[in-house]
Amino acid sequence: MKKGLTIISHTEHYKDTDGNIVGLVSTVTEINHLLEVFDEIYHVAMLHEGKAPPNTILYTSNKIKFIPIKALGGKGLKNKLELIISIPSVIGKVRKALKRTYYFQFRAPTGIGVFVIPYLLLSSKKGWFKYAGNWQQHHGPLAYQFQRWLLKKSNSLVTINGVWEGQPEHCKSFENPCLTSDELKAGERCISTKKFNKTSINFCFVGRLEDAKGVNLLMNAFLKLDKNNKVKIGQIHIVGKGSKMNHYKSLSDGSGLTFIFHNTLSRKEVHAIYKVSNAIILPSASEGFPKVVAEAMNYGCLPIVSNVSSIGQYVKDRKNGLLLNAISEEGLTEKLMELLDFTEEDYFKMIESSEHKLYKFTYEYYNNRIKNFILS
Repeated sequence: MKKGLTIISHTEHYKDTDGNIVGLVSTVTEINHLLEVFDEIYHVAMLHEGKAPPNTILYTSNKIKFIPIKALGGKGLKNKLELIISIPSVIGKVRKALKRTYYFQFRAPTGIGVFVIPYLLLSSKKGWFKYAGNWQQHHGPLAYQFQRWLLKKSNSLVTINGVWEGQPEHCKSFENPCLTSDELKAGERCISTKKFNKTSINFCFVGRLEDAKGVNLLMNAFLKLDKNNKVKIGQIHIVGKGSKMNHYKSLSDGSGLTFIFHNTLSRKEVHAIYKVSNAIILPSASEGFPKVVAEAMNYGCLPIVSNVSSIGQYVKDRKNGLLLNAISEEGLTEKLMELLDFTEEDYFKMIESSEHKLYKFTYEYYNNRIKNFILS
């Protein structure tokens, strides 16, 4: 029997030019699909000021109700004090939403998790915590370490990325959903017509433009390539925004390479870039399992990714991608040269690999697991 769900998250929401509420496409798409499991959904999340970016969309049903809280979090004493002052307001809105529903989902880690997770653990509501970060991170922010410790010690259901030795029984391994069944079929068609032109190999990066995501490593690794390797490269698509964009653009000047900085794009536009790219590069030092990896692989876009968290459990080196065991300019340069030396046979063998099975990342698969673990 379907019942209501309260979701609490730090997902960014905005008002569009018509005054409608829109939210980040990755989370909102997932929530739209959860209506196949729950009758109605209340989403307690952050409302930001300013213009809505292109990677936001509307909810598809009036059965999803957005409950705004102030945009909280960030570094610095001022932001931390503001978070503390906002505790009563946030808890009040969470309490009110929970009264209307039978289940909850809290999306961690996030700043408000420091006080919302204990509140939920003490409540009588049935639900689960979705921990989307690196479950094995040893030196992350103290707030994240505290939230993970709380969840490990609880008896509540926690869904995490990857499978780990000593994993508590209540912590279940769940893939992060990001694909529809139709997109899986579109991916199969794309791979069947994919090209690997040795004089025009295309790359992409999708994410926040900051050093923590490895954009500096990416830029410098490409710049280190010699002329013989540079002539094999077509376009390098950089998708995302960040305060260092102008710095990265200046690095690309005079590089002899075609870098295209797209800023933030819609989901459809990002998928179009995957379709024309041969590889996605994500040299971040800390991730859970980024949705963009599965999305890119779906369209035959080979991942060159850090071997952190659960990524290496899905991306197998030289089977369906290339893993960076050394997250450095030298390590990434080495992997770039490895890909640039591929034959067509090497490339297509990897994008058509038996390891390249992505049905576990569909919303349908995810919803069925939610039904089994939450509603049963």
